[in-house]
Amino acid sequence: MFVALEGIDGSGKSTQARHLTSWMKESGFQVYPTFEPTDGPVGSLIRNIFSGRIEADHRTIAGLFVADRLDHLLNKTNGILGKLEQGISVITDRYYLSSFAYQGAHMDMDWVIKANAQSIQLLRPDINLFIDVAPEASMERMQKSRRAADLYETLENLKKVRENFFKAFDQLPQEKIVIIDGNQSEEKVRAEIVREVGKLIERI
Repeated sequence: MFVALEGIDGSGKSTQARHLTSWMKESGFQVYPTFEPTDGPVGSLIRNIFSGRIEADHRTIAGLFVADRLDHLLNKTNGILGKLEQGISVITDRYYLSSFAYQGAHMDMDWVIKANAQSIQLLRPDINLFIDVAPEASMERMQKSRRAADLYETLENLKKVRENFFKAFDQLPQEKIVIIDGNQSEEKVRAEIVREVGKLIERI
């Protein structure tokens, strides 16, 4: 299985990705947890831009994400496609829907979608779990847990990004997207995610 967790910053998706990884391993699955931007060369460059150590135009950032995602899929050492071919399930913290929402907040979303066409053709998630949380709540969470905000972590931007996620959902009706209420407790969100992935396992 290939499962993508999506959401605005502070939605709790990284925590839930860890919970889901643990649950699947306990259920007997081989699981490879991963994330975007990756910790590879291109992903590391993106992280340096987000932290403010390097300056780059939003169009450059969008292009870097395209390259990082293709390497994430195709890398011969730890690429997602290779893991799936080995019978290992993959859980990713962000995938192309995040690009559509985040980069689409600063440029034409249609361009971002077209630029990611190869990744879409190579691999669609079996399920996209979108953890929906109010931007105000996510900002409050981040202010408590993080020492510094990155490039996209402002309330105005997160509101736009959340809107863009739903615009992207409308433009991609073929995607399997499940919306999870992220304003609930961590335990309730975890239970909903486990239930949805359990349904997927039954179908497969």
